[in-house]
Amino acid sequence: MKLPSYIVIYRRLLLIVSSLLFFLPLPLILRTKEAECAYVLFIVAIFWLTEAVPLSVTALLPGLMFPLFGIMSSKMVASAYFKDFHLLLIGVICLATSIEKWNLHKRIALKMVLMVGVNPVWLTLGFMCSTAFLSMWLSNTSTAAMVMPIVEAVAQQIISAQAQVKATQTTYCNGSVNPGLEMEAEGVNEHETNEKTENTKPDPGHSDDAEKIPHKVKLRKNTVTGIKYQTKKDHMMCKLMCLCITYSSTIGGLTTITGTSTNLIFAEHFNSRYPNCRCINFGSWFLLSFPAAIIILLLSWIWLQWLFLGFNFKEMFKCGKTKSEEQKAYGDVIKEEYKKLGPMRYQEIITLVLFIVMALLWFSRDPGLFPGWSELFPEYPGFATDSTVALLVGLLFFIIPAKKLTKTTATGETVAFDYAPLITWKEFQSFMPWDIVILVGGGFALADGCKDSGLSEWIGQKLSPLGSLPPSLIILISCLLVTSLTEVASNAATITLLLPILSPLAEAIHMNPLYILIPSTLCTSFAFLLPVANPSNAIVFSYGHLKVTDMVKAGLGVNIVGVAVVLLGTFTWMVPMFDLHTYPSWAPLVKNETMP
Repeated sequence: MKLPSYIVIYRRLLLIVSSLLFFLPLPLILRTKEAECAYVLFIVAIFWLTEAVPLSVTALLPGLMFPLFGIMSSKMVASAYFKDFHLLLIGVICLATSIEKWNLHKRIALKMVLMVGVNPVWLTLGFMCSTAFLSMWLSNTSTAAMVMPIVEAVAQQIISAQAQVKATQTTYCNGSVNPGLEMEAEGVNEHETNEKTENTKPDPGHSDDAEKIPHKVKLRKNTVTGIKYQTKKDHMMCKLMCLCITYSSTIGGLTTITGTSTNLIFAEHFNSRYPNCRCINFGSWFLLSFPAAIIILLLSWIWLQWLFLGFNFKEMFKCGKTKSEEQKAYGDVIKEEYKKLGPMRYQEIITLVLFIVMALLWFSRDPGLFPGWSELFPEYPGFATDSTVALLVGLLFFIIPAKKLTKTTATGETVAFDYAPLITWKEFQSFMPWDIVILVGGGFALADGCKDSGLSEWIGQKLSPLGSLPPSLIILISCLLVTSLTEVASNAATITLLLPILSPLAEAIHMNPLYILIPSTLCTSFAFLLPVANPSNAIVFSYGHLKVTDMVKAGLGVNIVGVAVVLLGTFTWMVPMFDLHTYPSWAPLVKNETMP
């Protein structure tokens, strides 16, 4: 075996060894706590970006290396791996487990789609809204995985309906097929999707046209399912619906702290670093992010419609017209799927009630506009957090009965001997993302190490010359940096890596930390370009309708829309919410010679 082959086979091992050796002069020559912590930071960053080892395994490195360098004791590092964030995650996963177990997510998604109708334009908006709503409470990945089978069923029905329409149009009264008419039908479909190049329509009875057109109507085939698209419009519709699902699952996750891991990581980092602020909670986050998410969702819908189907306003607002065969097919498959669910069961009702209770308790804990229920405990201010609510409701899922357990006695009689709760511990374990738990814990340990070693302060001092730049330019640069980095690294790793750098930067230039941390956190979720950039992207890509170029072309536009809307929100409605133009009293004052 030649040397290049060995290099390819053992490339990850070579990267690990070379990274460890390349940065070794930092702790060996400089011999400062800042340099030793920087060594750990560089190693973790490289391993996270390249995934030379699993992300969660890399997250354990601070627990190994910080005690060896004398930065933090093992006891202190271990305590950083489990914080308030993890209790909040446990409660949310209990809710998600029950929602998926009892098919409540499917009922919500199908009902919302039925409400908007079967016009292709509104159908995609219905799928986007239902997916975004589910993603507010469930993980982006599981939401995409749940909704895509429904979308695929609709897509298959579209192709089947188109085949039936074409068969009807190409059949004589006596049942024979006219080849020329068959070609005309496909030619008309091509015209409707802006793919026809001729200015005149072929004569169905003309044999010359019938011989020429077949070269232009070659049916495309799905490489995964093997199904042929009857027209290019069918293919474009399938692409559109797939991208709508993955993008809306990401956009919906922006709106709640529990919607995506990056929001949770930010909230825990911020509340740990600035404990006197107490301004980031479920309600405040929803108020700042919900308007941005709605605008991004609508603009993304318009962009995707225009890109794949063209935006026909006349077609969009057709009222009172007879539905086409395709639209009837959409409606039939969705109604059939909804009918299969049957009437709403007791377990679904209880899950929905607990879901509403959890949301209301989150919103009303400390809304800011009026006193929340946390004021009922004045002796313990700040003790009850969003994780308290999540645990309270989460534990109820293990207590409330879902159904009786029966057994047959020796006499043949069926008797009840116990009950099963809404979820079991085994079911909860199967849903709990333990890799994210360790990954986030490693990020917290890394942030604590940067602070204790003085590396965060050192970074802030070195970046202080950026204070001469306009705040809007600093925020724009950070948003673009984060958006670019998250396309090649996991979202959680990106935000975990950058928060310990952006926080001291804001302090050093005397900028409100929220001014730079909020837009950077939101932009971390904008991994729209590549199938590997986001698990939900990979899920929809696996159905075979999309090419990488489709995702890059569509994702670039959604990225631009996302960053623009986040910047708009940062400079408008978020400013009065947190008084972003003022350096707050809860942030530390960093003495800096470059500052006036």
